[in-house]
Amino acid sequence: MRHVIIIGSGPAGYTAAIYAARANLEPLVVASSVEAGGELMNTTEVENFPGFPEGIMGPDLMAKMQAQAERFGAEVLYDDVVSLDVSGPVKRITLGSGATHEAHSIIFATGSAPRKLGVEGEARLSGHGVSYCATCDGFFFREKVIAVVGGGDSAMEEATFLTKFASKVYVIHRREELRASKIMQERAFANEKIEFVWNSAIVDILGQDAVSGVVLESTVDGSRRELPLDGVFVAIGNDPRTHLVHGALDLTPEGTIAVDGRSSRTSVAGVFAAGDVLDPTYRQAVTAAGSGTVAALDVEHYLAGLGEAGSPEPEADPIEGRPEVNVA
Repeated sequence: MRHVIIIGSGPAGYTAAIYAARANLEPLVVASSVEAGGELMNTTEVENFPGFPEGIMGPDLMAKMQAQAERFGAEVLYDDVVSLDVSGPVKRITLGSGATHEAHSIIFATGSAPRKLGVEGEARLSGHGVSYCATCDGFFFREKVIAVVGGGDSAMEEATFLTKFASKVYVIHRREELRASKIMQERAFANEKIEFVWNSAIVDILGQDAVSGVVLESTVDGSRRELPLDGVFVAIGNDPRTHLVHGALDLTPEGTIAVDGRSSRTSVAGVFAAGDVLDPTYRQAVTAAGSGTVAALDVEHYLAGLGEAGSPEPEADPIEGRPEVNVA
């Protein structure tokens, strides 16, 4: 029986693991078999995470977080949770391998997944010119003409990064102004390889075995035209990964996991949420990390309460004799 199982290995999951491990809770982190490290594994240079004045590559930051969690005793398992049962005091997860694990508590930190365009040709050509990760696939588009869809920071970051490889990068946006931060806009506007296509939406992606172009529809007058392309990078946002808890935990109207006030406590006792899976607004690495801290501290208090109530408790009380909050 585990004290706590952490599902997810982004900034929220690994920060929760660091705090839980330092509290002698010996957390099990189910990191995923294919998406370990979360969204930052698909990010180039991270410039706004405190403590790295020169910036740090997303995968490097996640590797450091994992190493820090493991240093204090967290166990990282590269598998995927396919189902979970949180109905009783003992929580149970089942992995893709068929193995099951039980714990007194769970921290759900599964993050979010890239949003799809939902147009003809997208699914067929995914991996054949349609991509959701510039750092993963940019290398394959050397001297090619490509497009990035979106108007936020992620889209501007991807477009700027892709100019290292592509001969030309179109940025296709539904509106006539961007949602991206000022600094990200300025970088994109200053890059001579980037051309903006305003007030336009992709309604079809063309090509049989590879992307050959897109059909654009004007959001102003509805007119359509074709734009020849070798690749399409979709950066229009993310949706929280909550499919495992549908029907088990309460969700918000935005589709994120509902929690009690500023805590990480969900609608089920012993289940806590952290990171993008509960945050429809900010969705930053640093806020996710802070959320992971909250979840780990909430788990500590929850486990201490189990012991006091005489319910099944951890093998050793991780709270006894420790300060209420350890921020060192």
